[in-house]
Amino acid sequence: MKKYVAESVGTFWLVLGGCGSAVLAAAFPNVGIGLLGVSLAFGLTVLTMAYAIGHISGCHLNPAVSVGLWAGGRFPANQLLPYIVAQVIGAVLAGGVLFLIASGKAGFDVSAGFASNGYGEHSPGGYSLLAALVTEVVMTMMFLLVILGATDKRAPQGMAPIAIGLCLTLIHLISIPVTNTSVNPARSLGVAVYVGDWALAQLWLFWVAPIIGAVLGATIYRFIGGEEE
Repeated sequence: MKKYVAESVGTFWLVLGGCGSAVLAAAFPNVGIGLLGVSLAFGLTVLTMAYAIGHISGCHLNPAVSVGLWAGGRFPANQLLPYIVAQVIGAVLAGGVLFLIASGKAGFDVSAGFASNGYGEHSPGGYSLLAALVTEVVMTMMFLLVILGATDKRAPQGMAPIAIGLCLTLIHLISIPVTNTSVNPARSLGVAVYVGDWALAQLWLFWVAPIIGAVLGATIYRFIGGEEE
């Protein structure tokens, strides 16, 4: 149970820190943090939680990561569903806290996006469904490659959280204009439930694509990782 609570708390922090930076601080007048700041925020949430709870739950914070670790032979199948449920609960709670904070400002309009992921007219840069699909699959694939490589017992010890956090930062730097960056179904769901409408209608992509990408990344790493993997 402690593992599941840790996953829920960690995912709560990821969604609150990452999406919170996008909703509250990205375009704040004159001193907004912009896309670079939001990218760093997502990376820092993973980095800080990896050191805080990595030794308790492994710090997945992401259903796609859990599936990828299972596909990579690093995680038991019987814990997949409880981990995913815990991650979703943490994400939705974080979305609720963020909604309460954001709605305290005059003129707040949740339908404007609320850091939700989207494609087509709901893509920040107007990118198509195909572009969004390819982006989410490839970015999650590379994320799993880095996670599996950085946590390999042959890799430098104690450095994995830094590599993983920086990888997530880089992923956001690349893909925020395309989809607002998901690579994490729980993160997408955590804010989409408060937007409803189009955010829920497009949510399927941000479950399907990251999971496909995670399995691809795990499959590639099992091949290149050698016999020990």
